[in-house]
Amino acid sequence: MRWHRLQYLIAFDRFADALRVFLALAGVMLYAGLGDNVHELIPLMLGVIAAAIAETDDSWRRRASALAVTLLCFAAAALIVQLLFERAFLFGVALALGPFLLVMMGSASPRYATISNATLLLAVYGMIGRDQHAVADAFWHQPALLVAGAGWYGVLSLLWNALFVHRPVRQALAKLYDALGDYLDCKARLFEPSRGLDIAACRNALAHANARVVGALNDTRLALIDRLDGRRSRSAMDENLRLYLAAQDIHERAASSHHPYSRLTQAFFHSDLMFRAQRLVTAVGMACRERGAALRYQATQGFSRLYTARSEFDAALAYQREREDAPGRELLAVVEELAENLDTLAERVVTSEAPAEQTLERRLQNPAPATFAEGLRRIVVEFTPASARFRHGLRLGLAMLVGYAVLKIVHPEQGYWILLTVMLVCQPDYGATRQRAIQRVGGTVLGLVVGWALLKLFPATEIQLLLTIAAGVTFFATRFRRYVIAAAAISVLVLLAFNQVGNGFDLIVPRLLDTVIGGAIAFAAMRLVLPDWRSRELHQRLADALAANGRYLRAIFAQYQSGKRDDLDYRVARRDAHNADAAVSTHVSSALKDPHGARADSKQALAVLACAQTLIAHLSTLGAHRQVLSVHAGNTLLEQVASYIADTLEEAGHALVRGEPMPVDSEHEQSLRDALVAMPLGGIEPQRLVSAQLAQLLDELPRLRRVGQALVR
Repeated sequence: MRWHRLQYLIAFDRFADALRVFLALAGVMLYAGLGDNVHELIPLMLGVIAAAIAETDDSWRRRASALAVTLLCFAAAALIVQLLFERAFLFGVALALGPFLLVMMGSASPRYATISNATLLLAVYGMIGRDQHAVADAFWHQPALLVAGAGWYGVLSLLWNALFVHRPVRQALAKLYDALGDYLDCKARLFEPSRGLDIAACRNALAHANARVVGALNDTRLALIDRLDGRRSRSAMDENLRLYLAAQDIHERAASSHHPYSRLTQAFFHSDLMFRAQRLVTAVGMACRERGAALRYQATQGFSRLYTARSEFDAALAYQREREDAPGRELLAVVEELAENLDTLAERVVTSEAPAEQTLERRLQNPAPATFAEGLRRIVVEFTPASARFRHGLRLGLAMLVGYAVLKIVHPEQGYWILLTVMLVCQPDYGATRQRAIQRVGGTVLGLVVGWALLKLFPATEIQLLLTIAAGVTFFATRFRRYVIAAAAISVLVLLAFNQVGNGFDLIVPRLLDTVIGGAIAFAAMRLVLPDWRSRELHQRLADALAANGRYLRAIFAQYQSGKRDDLDYRVARRDAHNADAAVSTHVSSALKDPHGARADSKQALAVLACAQTLIAHLSTLGAHRQVLSVHAGNTLLEQVASYIADTLEEAGHALVRGEPMPVDSEHEQSLRDALVAMPLGGIEPQRLVSAQLAQLLDELPRLRRVGQALVR
């Protein structure tokens, strides 16, 4: 029992981060305590925290280069703070420009975005340290300590990643399969054999679950991308790659929609067929979570429930097939396609291996800029008020400037906690900012109460140092999932650490007051400076999705002509389409949290979300059943329809960007629709499935134009 508990603790995805922070903080405490260097404790500790926040999930080789960039940025930020601290005007200008430029620097790649955020955090830490020690030994002394603390943690991180190469990838894969399990649970609700089902609520939950899967796929790709060429354990990394590629295929099949589920429920209402299908989808979701548990805990998998659900669904389908007078007979072919997809889906979850006819494709698209010029171009492209990143950077810079002015007026001493709160609370969208403000204030209050109690109960310096380490570990273990606890832990850490060089009790009231002021400034900036409800970009998100869907359809249909292969070009087209669809759902979710947006156009936003979901579902169906079309006279017509739909989607996206009505050729579209209906296919596969999906995509185009026209207006 104890071994199992220890195993679960070690498998916790934040365990490695917390352990590294524990070792780094323990080293700092030993140095400061044993060497009688208590005055160096706080800058060293803050450097460790900033470096841990700047950590990116790379192999140790790439992390070494990232660490060099991080330390260079940290040194520059700390020196600028130190040199300009006494020059109020120049310091204010730097406070406005620095956050804006650092946010824009994050446009180059996710790695630089993480480093930029940590650099800004370290700059604020430098302000707090400079405020606490008005007279320093030399202007470079505190920056050197901050960078030394960051470098100490960086060395530990490099050693850890050199020793444990596969752990980050396995953790990412486990979270990916957990996300797939949650997505399939949401998908199973659409199979509910009930006429009173709230389809809109089910689709909304499915959209959020899909966004989490897309995010997990991207995280796993980043974890894999620079470890595949390593010389150690190539076979183990190939196994990880197979699991990732299998997850992509599982996602495509899970996202497919062969026919409107409400019509299937209506047609088979008096049969248990849809109930059995729902049971099978739920069992596949549970099998995905079992796969994730096996990756995380090295456990064994049984998949017994999955095998039972498969046999029961096959039996129900066979019984329905034998009844010639049963209702829904005309839709039985659709259920056969659904059964084939579910069987293949279950098989991919159980085996998680590449199909026998395919060789392992080891290439992955690297999102990092290939050259400095490309990174610079990505940054320049974002310099427009239409960019959410530009608006966030502008808001953050102005909020930091206002916070600096407020602290100079009302709280000139120890007021730099205001700037720290502004930086942490100000988020790219309204809903996240509001949530973070509430969490930050609540966590700070809790942390100050706990910190006060610990200072009273444990006055001994040695115990307070141990509690400081525990608070730092708690912060890094909870900062992504339990931010209230994380905010409380960092408040405890601050009180205990500052008590070593002064009186921690004197910080309680200022920190609480500064947190409230900083949260209020960040919230006001979100409401007043280029608020997102005025510049929602919903038409841009839909335009991106339509263009990506057009490219995805072309990539799919090319393989109906040449044969199925999950090569890099196809996977890039598929990932771009799913990323764009996830961006639509994320954008709609954040828009509906905005009070102005919720009152103004919630129906319009939900209509856009439903349209994007329907398109990606039918495209995923075509992608899931890829195979060479057998020789048939109607193949040319299918190619023409697919080309017309892809052209229409791309042209509609361009029209949305320009703010023009979407183009329409009603006569040609109707003639294609009539030709598909009249096309003699019978039971010829896969032509019949392709024809049915293309017909449903054609039927979706008028609805798409209505949604687009409403956005243009």
